[in-house]
This record gives sequence, structure tokens and C-alpha cells, in this order.
Amino acid sequence: MSDSRDHPVVAWQVSSFSPDVGPNCVEAGPLLDGSGRVAVRHSKDPHGAVIIYTRAEWDAFLAGVRAAEFDF
Repeated sequence: MSDSRDHPVVAWQVSSFSPDVGPNCVEAGPLLDGSGRVAVRHSKDPHGAVIIYTRAEWDAFLAGVRAAEFDF
């Protein structure tokens, strides 16, 4: 996890499920360093904590979402 002092450069995207691209959304995007890593943050605190995942971790998460593993 990174904090506001060392934020990476990220191409942030807000979920298309977020109404009006509001301030209570999760944003995710690729780091622009060519590493393939993906960053995630809460849009209400754009200078707060950022969680960074490897591409493999992100792909595994997306596969789990698509397989309904997180339908509680």
C-alpha cells in the first residue's frame, strides 16, 4: 500500500456502476510505469492510501468476480 507522499502515476477509472461518477466510488487503473500493475483507491480521498496489485493478482480478482465468487 502506498500513501499520499509517494503516489504512483495512474490512469484512474471510475466504475461504470457508480452513479454520476460520484465521490463514493472505488477507482482503479494501470500504473503508467509499464509494469502492468493496477492501483485501487477510494475516490473520496484521492490523496489517501492506494493499494497496488500485480497484474496476476488483478487478473485473479477479475476472474473471481466473473465467476461470482464474491456474491455474498
